[in-house]
Amino acid sequence: MDDVLRELADVIEARKNASVAESYVASLYAGGIDAILKKVGEEAIEVVIAGKDGDRDALVHEVADLWFHCLVLLAARDSHPKAITGELARRFRISGHEEKAGRW
Repeated sequence: MDDVLRELADVIEARKNASVAESYVASLYAGGIDAILKKVGEEAIEVVIAGKDGDRDALVHEVADLWFHCLVLLAARDSHPKAITGELARRFRISGHEEKAGRW
């Protein structure tokens, strides 16, 4: 799984310099952070709807779209999915209640 995220993140990073006419990712970057955030929000709503509808295939499709757009957001903010997997690894052996309490 990490290989797919890493490879996709590398492609997304490379598309920062691509032609807007040739790359959807480049068009997102050209729209600025607000365009990227809007797309992440739209995809999050679609995940909620798919989750509510109970269609497993639709849910997988929409979560993939959300993850993709989150990767674009991470790259726009000069971050990488390894930061996310590192954070998840840090939390792995901590109860959710304990982890949340530690944030405040």
